[in-house]
Amino acid sequence: MPVVIVEMWEGRTIDERRQLARDLTDAFVKIGVPADAVNVIIKENPKSCWATGGQLCSDFRIPEGA
Repeated sequence: MPVVIVEMWEGRTIDERRQLARDLTDAFVKIGVPADAVNVIIKENPKSCWATGGQLCSDFRIPEGA
């Protein structure tokens, strides 16, 4: 039973999260894993709780959709 954990910034719509879960599940189905065996956990984090290069992501401009 695969478990896929996705960590990303908050702000995606419910429909975008649904599509992501479907797409990830479909990738496993293509390699022979039954769809109902695939678990997807989506964790959304505020940019103020994510740092890159020692700087909070909320402190610098990141292109939309990143």
